[in-house]
Amino acid sequence: MATPLLIVKNITHEGAGLLESLLLEYGIASHSVDLSKGEVFPDPCNYKALVALGGPQSANDETPEMQLQLQRIREALHEEIPFLGICLGIQTLVKAGGGKVVKSPVKEIGFIDHEGHGYRMEVTEAGKQDPLFAGLGNSFSVFQLHGETVELAASGMELLGTGKHCPVQAVRLRKNAYGLQCHFEVTREMLSEWCDIDSDLKAVDRQKLLEQYDDLRDVYTATSMKILSNFLRIAGLV
Repeated sequence: MATPLLIVKNITHEGAGLLESLLLEYGIASHSVDLSKGEVFPDPCNYKALVALGGPQSANDETPEMQLQLQRIREALHEEIPFLGICLGIQTLVKAGGGKVVKSPVKEIGFIDHEGHGYRMEVTEAGKQDPLFAGLGNSFSVFQLHGETVELAASGMELLGTGKHCPVQAVRLRKNAYGLQCHFEVTREMLSEWCDIDSDLKAVDRQKLLEQYDDLRDVYTATSMKILSNFLRIAGLV
């Protein structure tokens, strides 16, 4: 019998965060692999669903590890295994599905953009009809941390959410493979740790960033938990 959920970490400190609390709440068993520690992306057919998290790598990397990751995602797409990719996860998904990963027109970092406005995702008409965003509004605050973005293939990819600076913020491939460019898994503890590790976050005001998280915590957490719960329902795990 397949293990319910595979969680793929591309770097140790970018873990499942808020998703972990949902798995505990629902009693969903999961298996985690950390590719940055040399662990291998296993056969996706041994799982009912997959979640691929962020990391500093690029989906354009020619390393054996990235090539295997792309191949595993293609296998998951072929078998229609429910998939959720966050940040690097959307980029590997789109790349595996025939799209492109390119330099972002603006490096998006934190909750506030370079113009002083809060980053927001605007849900498209297709997104309003998609179960991933069921029970949510048409626009919500997001946390960003990326320097690359994606260009969708001409067919087989549905744009679900967009942003002011990077147009592709949420996408669905085929029936049940989703990608989110922004982060919906971050806890305050994770963010504090990231500020000590991530080179882009080291360049911003740590205290101000954590204060922004505190200001948005309730609405950010509620939105994140709803999206993650919706995915677990799409995957048939709850």
